[in-house]
Amino acid sequence: MVVAKGEREAGTLLVLTIARGENARLYERMPDAQGHRKWHLVMAETAENSSKINDFLNRRRSQDPDLWIVELDIANGERFIGLSGTLD
Repeated sequence: MVVAKGEREAGTLLVLTIARGENARLYERMPDAQGHRKWHLVMAETAENSSKINDFLNRRRSQDPDLWIVELDIANGERFIGLSGTLD
């Protein structure tokens, strides 16, 4: 599901993976030292920080109106962004 639409050509993309409403993980595609864009884990949900991901997304969206946020509520959603399974 597309949670927020940003700039078509230059918007930053954040992907939130969730499996049956649990174990949320937020990824952002960022350049590495060689300039290649790779997915990085920004934040993982725990029982102690269950609202922190939503708070973070709301802050980022208010700071960057070009931001895209996509939510994948499926098992091992990481495979759709080119990662091999969930990261622990």
